[in-house]
Order: sequence, then C-alpha cells, then structure tokens
Amino acid sequence: QAWQPFSSEMWRLMGLSLLAFVIFCVLSGAVYLINDLADIEKDRLHPTKRSRALASGRLPGNVALVVAGILLVVALTAAFWLRPLFALIGLAYAAINIAYSLVLKHWVIVDVFAVSSGFVLRAIAGAVVIGVPISPWLYVVAILLSLFIGINKRRNELVLLAGEAASHRPTLGDYTLPLLDEMTGVVTSATVMAYSLYTFSAETLPQNHSMMLTIPFVIYGIFRYLYLIHVRNEGGDPSELVFKDRPLLVAVGLWGLTVLGILYISR
Repeated sequence: QAWQPFSSEMWRLMGLSLLAFVIFCVLSGAVYLINDLADIEKDRLHPTKRSRALASGRLPGNVALVVAGILLVVALTAAFWLRPLFALIGLAYAAINIAYSLVLKHWVIVDVFAVSSGFVLRAIAGAVVIGVPISPWLYVVAILLSLFIGINKRRNELVLLAGEAASHRPTLGDYTLPLLDEMTGVVTSATVMAYSLYTFSAETLPQNHSMMLTIPFVIYGIFRYLYLIHVRNEGGDPSELVFKDRPLLVAVGLWGLTVLGILYISR
C-alpha cells in the first residue's frame, strides 16, 4: 500500500517517533547523571567538564542519584507501555551505558565500542517503535558512523587534556594521536563505502537508486567533521558540534530534505 503524506497514519507514526525520542532523552539524562557521578572527581580536572552541575558542586550527589533512578523507572515504564521490544532495547541501552560509566570506560578500544553502541541502539529503537523492517545496512552504517564519532571524541580529549589526559582517564594514556588517526582513516573509508552501497543495495529504499543523490552530503559532512576536529580541535560533544557549526548543520539539513524528497517522489 502506498504511503500517503499528511495522512492519519503518517501523524500516528510521527507521534510514536516523537514519544520514543522523548523517552530516550529521559534515559540519556539518567545515564549521564550516573556517568557524571562516577567521574565527579576527574571532571573537576577537566577544563570544560568542571563547570557541570555535579563537578561544580551545584547539584548534590545524593540528589542526582535519586533523580537518575526516578528517570530510569519512568522512561522504561513508558517504553514498555509503548512497545515491549522498544523497552527491551531501552533497557539494553541503559545497562550498557551504566556498565560503561562503571567499568567499560577503563578498557581501551572497548570503551569506543561501548559509546558507539548507544547510537546504534537508538537507530534500532526508532525502527522498532514505528514497526518498519530493519535493513542489515542500517546496522553497518550506524556502527561505522558511531565508531567514527567515538574515536574522534577520544582524539579531542587527548588533544584538549594534553599531558594530563591519563590522569583524567587512565584509558587515554593507552591511546596516541597516530593510533586514533589510523583508526579514523579505516572507519571513515568504511563508512563512505557502506553508506554508498546502502543507497543502492538496501531493499527498503527506492529501487531506482535515487538515494545515491545523498552521498555527496554524507561525504561533505564527514570531511567537515574531520576539519573541525583536526584544524579547530573541536569534537568533544558531537551533538553540540552539529548545531554550532553552520556548514555542518546545513549539510545535515540538505541531506534530510533530499531523503524526504526522494521518498515522497518515489511513492
């Protein structure tokens, strides 16, 4: 059955997506509180993280712990009401992130995979909540792109903290800039190739291969991100970087509009 724009079904799916987005925002808030509690002393040595509510002392630790527990219960309950499988993914997201805050962040390379798993689970949860099939390519592209972000986040920390990186987080002492740059090169090439193959191989996309028109936006976005990291020494907060850098935001916006246009025309 053809998809009808502005139909009641479209608004229903948009409502489900918005609710799922809010639930994951609440989950993220809970795990960030737990992570900041675990890192409170080390964050006080960080040039930017020292201004956070917990590190600066504006928010008491016991209050943060209680709030984190309440947020977890509320978010997972709402997720289960929305869809049990969605709740299971949310629970996995929370469990991995809590494990990262307590243990996994101290394991070199594993820490990057733990961070990237959060992005992958978000993508899977979005597909599950609206009941659409998940293409295997979604896993591949999401994993590679999230690894790209995670690796460069580590690079930014290493540059920003310089000689004090290991004291802030022992795992940073196991990384070097050449190693992270080599890892970035591998993941960047694989991400571009995987996304390109995804645009004309995925069964869930238009069969006329028109989605290939979005490839230039992805390549520009990756190159712009690398420029911001290597030249401007940014990239510590990927979400903030996207909204702060206008060319990157424009590239993301044009990619999204092109995707919507292609899907609308093809249907």
